[in-house]
Amino acid sequence: MAKNIPVLIKGGRILDPGTGRDEVGDILITDGKIAWLGQGGPPLPSRRYNVIDADGMVVCPGFIDMHCHLRQPGFENKETIATGTRAAARGGFTTVCCMPNTSPPLDNRDTINYVKLTAELEGVVRVLPIGCITAGRRGEELVDMAELKSVGVVGFSDDGSPLMNSRLMRAALERSAAYGLPVIDHCEDNNLTRDGQVNEGAASGRTGLKGMPAAAEEIMVARDIILSRLTGGRLHVAHVSTVGSVELIQRAKEMGVNVTAEATPHHLTLNEDIVRTYDTSTKVNPPLRSKKDVAALVQGLKEGVIDVIATDHAPHAGEDKGGFYARAAFGISGLETALGSVLGLVQAGDIDIKTIIARLTSGPAGIIGGGYGGLRVGVVADVTVFDPYREWVVDVTKFASKGRNTPLAGATLHGKVMATFSQGRIVYQDDAMKLVEKVVSD
Repeated sequence: MAKNIPVLIKGGRILDPGTGRDEVGDILITDGKIAWLGQGGPPLPSRRYNVIDADGMVVCPGFIDMHCHLRQPGFENKETIATGTRAAARGGFTTVCCMPNTSPPLDNRDTINYVKLTAELEGVVRVLPIGCITAGRRGEELVDMAELKSVGVVGFSDDGSPLMNSRLMRAALERSAAYGLPVIDHCEDNNLTRDGQVNEGAASGRTGLKGMPAAAEEIMVARDIILSRLTGGRLHVAHVSTVGSVELIQRAKEMGVNVTAEATPHHLTLNEDIVRTYDTSTKVNPPLRSKKDVAALVQGLKEGVIDVIATDHAPHAGEDKGGFYARAAFGISGLETALGSVLGLVQAGDIDIKTIIARLTSGPAGIIGGGYGGLRVGVVADVTVFDPYREWVVDVTKFASKGRNTPLAGATLHGKVMATFSQGRIVYQDDAMKLVEKVVSD
């Protein structure tokens, strides 16, 4: 695409749950911002334009991923900010919130600034860091949350390391109320899940692998809700995976507790039956649960109990996932397959496309703030164009991510991102997407 030439996205279904817009029309991007959108076409002085024919496609705000692992610093063999943001662009994400379980962890000003600078120099989409709750993610003392807020974190989490100390969790939530930033907890009682590999139930019974009970998640969800109610703090529950967790969050919201929640594409679309293959790409924490749990998550997503679809993108090098199941690392590489996965729910009639887009855009935007996730004249152009009907086969050799660890390898998905604009620049364009430079006049 030629630089400094306006982009005209023509004839797509403009769908923005945040503003309630749903119409077939055009979007004009000029100088990196949305200059016009709607029906009837913008007034176009005679000049060159890059034109995208979006007939039959959906044009929506760029997706926001509240929960992904870019691995840098420290684990660049698994992923880097450069490769991870390119994977995000291929998945339609224009903003990603990176988790702090790096080496060193994101628990101080210097590491946060390192991530921000690297993202500016090497990334292709917006990267918003999430800071640790505790120093070194050790669960022993709180970080300087005021300092981390001052350098731009959008939340606090010890993701991957459950915060077992209730006194510290209470203090973190008290500070979250003061600072207006969420505490994002990995809810797991690791006294119940130690050495666990799969869901406790059919998966553990059929495979002989040690199980991780749903109760381990639900105990911590209940504790955090109680502490959030006590403190008025902002609680966000990461990667919800069980019926009981959905029920607890629903009741908490009904009582006015300041709690939000996310679910991943893999927990919304896959269940424990797939673990019987002993394919290590199915190993994830929390584990893939029962069909009953999956149905509850989808219902929670429909009803707004679950506010956000977040990928928990967890790329690994091949050796991390090789060998025996019990020795393999937890995690699924999910940025590039997220949309195709959840649109399967639309195709099956389980949920509508507006809800899916809302949970990928206005839902997370409402939690992290910053004015992201909307299509309005004058705002920076974060725009995703996707074909909701296009079939494609997942080919991990073509991933932008270093992580090829997905149980969807070789699967046919329905719905594909065709173009992604981040901060006004086209950062991904599918080979089948035609973008033509031509002179257009009113």
